[in-house]
Amino acid sequence: MKDLRRYLVLKYIQYLVLSSSNAVSTFLGLLGSLYTMILLQSAKVSSKSTAVLISSLAKADILVSVSVVSEVVVWAFDVRISSSALTSALLQNLLTANVHISCLLLTCVAFEAYLITFFPTESRHLRTVKNARLTSRIIWILVMAECALFQTDDLLKASTTSAPTHNLCVLLFHFSSAAAALLRSLSYFLGILLRIVNVYIYYKIFFSMSNR
Repeated sequence: MKDLRRYLVLKYIQYLVLSSSNAVSTFLGLLGSLYTMILLQSAKVSSKSTAVLISSLAKADILVSVSVVSEVVVWAFDVRISSSALTSALLQNLLTANVHISCLLLTCVAFEAYLITFFPTESRHLRTVKNARLTSRIIWILVMAECALFQTDDLLKASTTSAPTHNLCVLLFHFSSAAAALLRSLSYFLGILLRIVNVYIYYKIFFSMSNR
């Protein structure tokens, strides 16, 4: 459990403290996620709701691995991509999806810690493996749908600039562009809100444990 706590601290720093990821934090995050996925396979780690959330958090770094490996392959083998702009947009959207999934899962872990600290008995029926898996699945579905919308918007932008289109494509372009812009704005404010919520939760937990 100590290693899992260290991993959570690393992820909190990476996604909720640092304003943007860098090469060092990304590399450490990938190593931590790999170690955590191996550790969670051990029989010594009990299958609890927190472990389910942490496992889903570690798996989110697969999106980062895909982006990093793709960039390394293109750079090392000088691979020429027919539509480099769309590929770059896809890799960026995967990184964005990773950030959003990780922030939401970290908040779920923080909320569970809050329930354990202040409502251990009353919240027992909520803190189940089934609910944790359902929550993780919902988060993945919503964020990947967001990623698909962003990629569709990038694809339509590329198609409208390269060739003339008919009215339906223009209508789809305006709709996807407006939806993507709205979603990006909501994601930005949601990110700020999640940071505030996490700080408040751990502030309450810290002072509660100190008073005890």
